[in-house]
Amino acid sequence: MLKARVAVGIGLVVGAVGLQVPTAVAAGDSNIEIHPLNASPGSTVTVSTTACGSDVTYGKGESAVGGSFHLFKGDREGELSGEFKIPEGTEPSTDTVTLKCPPRVKVTDTYRILGSQPSGAVNAGFGSDEGDGAQLALGGALVAGAAAGGLVRMRRRSADAHSTFSARS
Repeated sequence: MLKARVAVGIGLVVGAVGLQVPTAVAAGDSNIEIHPLNASPGSTVTVSTTACGSDVTYGKGESAVGGSFHLFKGDREGELSGEFKIPEGTEPSTDTVTLKCPPRVKVTDTYRILGSQPSGAVNAGFGSDEGDGAQLALGGALVAGAAAGGLVRMRRRSADAHSTFSARS
């Protein structure tokens, strides 16, 4: 029974982690890859496409927020790639990226701009964000004590069940 509970717990954790992994593929059939799909102000966005064909070595891109940028030969065969920076202070929204390359190829896709990313330490109510080794050591000792107590309890329960089974025989 204990093994079944552990297996269910592990399955739930693996499932929860799997749901949080973001997909890194652009939506639709635009042949555009935008990384990251959820960008923040100040970050660099990389755009690549295979829509121009393998013989094209240059293209132009336009982001409504980031402005114009150039596309050059990418890492893979037939791929053009370019990048631009999202200006600081950009409000959360969606941005449209349009790529053009000869002879009259034009593809468009969108991505999300999130709010600015926090920087620095988080004040959780325990005073300043300066490192306090005593609090860290106390917390570690409490976690280790709880783990040891759980292990002792599991071993005692196992020993009690085994001795009860032996007494009945």
